[in-house]
Amino acid sequence: MKTSRRQTLQHAATVAGLLAASGLLPRTAFAWTNAAFEAKSVPDAIKAYGGSAPTESKDVQLTAPDIAENGAVVPMGVATSLANVKQLLILVEKNPFPLVAKFDVNPAVDANFLTRAKMGQSSDVYAVALTTDGKALFSKKEVKVTLGGCGG
Repeated sequence: MKTSRRQTLQHAATVAGLLAASGLLPRTAFAWTNAAFEAKSVPDAIKAYGGSAPTESKDVQLTAPDIAENGAVVPMGVATSLANVKQLLILVEKNPFPLVAKFDVNPAVDANFLTRAKMGQSSDVYAVALTTDGKALFSKKEVKVTLGGCGG
């Protein structure tokens, strides 16, 4: 029997819920993630993951369109070849909650991710690489939105 992506995600959410309800999933993991995803600014979201003041770097690549026809589905990507990267983040500065995506990285994972995000208005988009020693390296790009996606 073939399962759809939606079914797989529903099963994963059910398992995570059962683990959380039984106390097998640490509550601190939820608190840390919530703080980052509820942050109201790019620096606050980076700080929630233990990153220092961000520094621009050519070693972090951001892929995003110059103009997004529909803000409800804006394709974005982040990649890096830097060593000691533990997480990659994608943030949209003018979204009500800037953190769009977080990807965990380890030596077994190619640090190259694609996703889609909602953007309510034109904004700077950031790709941030967080290293194991607390550095936050970023690249940014302005994306113009012609049709809003966050209720706009």
